[in-house]
Amino acid sequence: MARFLIDRLFGMVVTLFLVSIMVFIIMELPPGDYAERYAFRKYSGTGVTMTAADVQAIRVELGLDAPAVTRYLDWIGGIVLRGDFGPAYAFDTSVNNIIGDKIWLTLGLLFATLIVTYLVSIPVGIYAAVRRGSLADYGLTVFSYLGLALPNFLLALVLLYFANRWFGTSIGGLFSAKYSDAPWSLAKFGDLLGHLWLPAMVLAWSAMAYQIQTVRATMSDELGKLSVVAARARGVPEGRLLLKYPARLAINPVVSTIGFDVNRIFSELPIVAVVLGLTELGDLLLKSYLDLDMNVAGAILLMLTIVIVVMNFVSDLLLAWLDPRIRLGG
Repeated sequence: MARFLIDRLFGMVVTLFLVSIMVFIIMELPPGDYAERYAFRKYSGTGVTMTAADVQAIRVELGLDAPAVTRYLDWIGGIVLRGDFGPAYAFDTSVNNIIGDKIWLTLGLLFATLIVTYLVSIPVGIYAAVRRGSLADYGLTVFSYLGLALPNFLLALVLLYFANRWFGTSIGGLFSAKYSDAPWSLAKFGDLLGHLWLPAMVLAWSAMAYQIQTVRATMSDELGKLSVVAARARGVPEGRLLLKYPARLAINPVVSTIGFDVNRIFSELPIVAVVLGLTELGDLLLKSYLDLDMNVAGAILLMLTIVIVVMNFVSDLLLAWLDPRIRLGG
């Protein structure tokens, strides 16, 4: 297990290094840089004529004139050694201050969505497999197909309507008006939890539908294997038998796709955030691209990809724990 852990950890470090290079390349792709955008915003409509030399002077002042390799080393060195993502030019502050609470709220929403997804899909998928062909199985199958067919933003609109009708208030956003700008406290955290369930349910909708079908299919396959038949013949209690043999192996495909689910959630989050009025990183990423503030855009992209890589690492460890054959072959 130690060798397996070291191999996967080394692979994760190499992947993160390559990811940082890819993110920096993406930061370099848009034509122009913030120096041109700064000059345009400051002097547009003032009658002042900006020459190429003036723009170059701004570029030198901001440190954007250095070679790409030098800027990459400064950027990644600041992140690794000091946790400093650099200046946010368009906001006249540091990137750390800009992404601040937003990254933690985004991660909190991500993990809440994952928890809802697996707490629902795994037991429901197992139940559907055990009761295969029953009315409940058909009903769950219909539910999963709806989850795959209906877009999340439509579900968000429906839930907002019924939540407003049942509770008599809007529960959009992540905080009520009383706590949106208040400092963190237990009361504010409780208010966050009171609002978090709705976007978590919406974002988990399609992932739950997919994972229910995955668990149902793999569990059905495991139930017919000789090891399960033999254990049942030895008189092993049914509940213990299901958990020890087929269920443990049936969730392997679910565990192996944690990184895919994280990527799916990040992909669906921006449009759901618009519908529900959430404070998250998607809107900030779009604004930073429009402003050519690539330090902010790069920091968001890097942090989101780091989360996906780390979750894939966690997925590998969970798979090795669930199925010893994986770590012995790794």
